[in-house]
Amino acid sequence: MPTLNRQPIPILVYHQIAEAPPKGSSPFRGLYVSPAAFARQMAWLKRLGYTGLSMSGLLPYLRGELSGKVVGITFDDGYRNNLSHALPALVKQGFSSTCYAVSGLLGKTNIWDEGIGIPQTPLMDEGEIRQWMAGGQEIGSHTHSHVNLMETGEAGCVEEMVLGKTRLESVTGGPVAHFCYPYGHFEARHVEMAKTLGFATATTTQRSRCHEGMDLLQLPRVPVLRSTTLPVFWLKVATAYEDRRKK
Repeated sequence: MPTLNRQPIPILVYHQIAEAPPKGSSPFRGLYVSPAAFARQMAWLKRLGYTGLSMSGLLPYLRGELSGKVVGITFDDGYRNNLSHALPALVKQGFSSTCYAVSGLLGKTNIWDEGIGIPQTPLMDEGEIRQWMAGGQEIGSHTHSHVNLMETGEAGCVEEMVLGKTRLESVTGGPVAHFCYPYGHFEARHVEMAKTLGFATATTTQRSRCHEGMDLLQLPRVPVLRSTTLPVFWLKVATAYEDRRKK
């Protein structure tokens, strides 16, 4: 089902909300946003009249059933520092968000990054997932073990997507309705799998705000990085800055 929203809607994507490791120690230092920077960004959104929403909260706006100044807020991977550093800022502003967790690695670390030199960081365990939800936030699925779907056979993809959903549902006690393609890698068959499994939305790493007519199972997002200053953050949210970067 395509989006029917009349106004472009940004869906922000974050990874770790923590101080970046020392320069030269990680190839992806840019994916860290400091707790202070994140808090400033959330406060800025609130001051300008935006409401930060989880994917479930955002869905009526994407469908065109509601209108208003809204921003989707998402976190990939399920890092514990999202709970400790992002949640207080979200609660302070009255915002909700969706964290895409890896169901088979709860309480472990980002082992999928080990081979490329990214430091290992704790992921939320089951109790922390429930704390996140008790704080008014949402859990989405990021598969069972953070596989690259493009390098995984058909049966493996189905298993990863099914277990990513059902194992999280056993933790959350409710439906997990939103999905995120690991690494942003997917093709038409994976979109069809997401549809068959009943996901309401699926997000990608394609850069753009969400425009009318976009597929709800192939939604683009707006990356927020360590280098994203407040003026650039404003450009990303309120202008066509990211739309021009769509590939």
